[in-house]
Amino acid sequence: MGPVLTANITVYPIWYGRWAKAQKRIIRDFISSFSAVNSIPPSVAGWWKTVQLYTDQTGANISRNVHLGNEKNDRFYSHGKSLTRLSVQSVIKSAVTARTRSLPLNPKSGLYLLLTSDDVYVQDFCQNVCGFHYFTFPSIVGYTLPYAWVGNSAKLCPGICAYPFSVPNYMPGFKPVKSPNNDIGVDGMISVIAHEIAELSTNPLVNAWYAGQDPSFPVEIADLCEGIYGTGGGGSYTGQMLNGEDGATFNMNGLRRRFLVQWVWNHILNYCSGPNALDQ
Repeated sequence: MGPVLTANITVYPIWYGRWAKAQKRIIRDFISSFSAVNSIPPSVAGWWKTVQLYTDQTGANISRNVHLGNEKNDRFYSHGKSLTRLSVQSVIKSAVTARTRSLPLNPKSGLYLLLTSDDVYVQDFCQNVCGFHYFTFPSIVGYTLPYAWVGNSAKLCPGICAYPFSVPNYMPGFKPVKSPNNDIGVDGMISVIAHEIAELSTNPLVNAWYAGQDPSFPVEIADLCEGIYGTGGGGSYTGQMLNGEDGATFNMNGLRRRFLVQWVWNHILNYCSGPNALDQ
């Protein structure tokens, strides 16, 4: 019964810790690909069309337009190199209340994306959590702002959060695939960023689209398809993906580069789907 993001969505990245320019470019290119109408199929924009199928109570669809908004750098680790779920909100508060170049306050259609570098640990990171989303508490931030956190797992747990570009020790015999942008940590983040943006758009205040009986542990539209990147995916099998001439593995095209992005639940078809599905 809750709201979804039907107005033009603006993503505000907060770069926490040390980020290389090339890493930022990969993530910016990905976010800019959501609304790119002229990408080569299968495309990120085609993937976003499944998310757009979701509506609010009035029948208004999730916005087609996803824009990259202002960015904030926090390169000196203002809240340390180990964050709790609550201190994540304090980082966002610092970004929206900074004396210089503060992020705009946009509670209606803003999406605040906290990205932590590979030397930052966040509560529950690597223990089946590679990212999460929620909303800020007015008691901490002063406003209710939908936000997500995604961490770079390259040093901490790439086998968990950057699979299949890295393989965990408990899966002997599985070989990692080559990442499309030559950065295992960031290429692994891309799918988690997609996962969280899809869920934030359809369930920003955790009272809209989710399955299951317990709202404090909702199973959302990306949770239902975790680890599925192509037709036939499920269990430890990713499904059918694409291979570039350079040997890299991906499943969709963005504006300027390729990405591997998990599928999301299509509530009209009642199964997970993506633009690279063989029945498309």
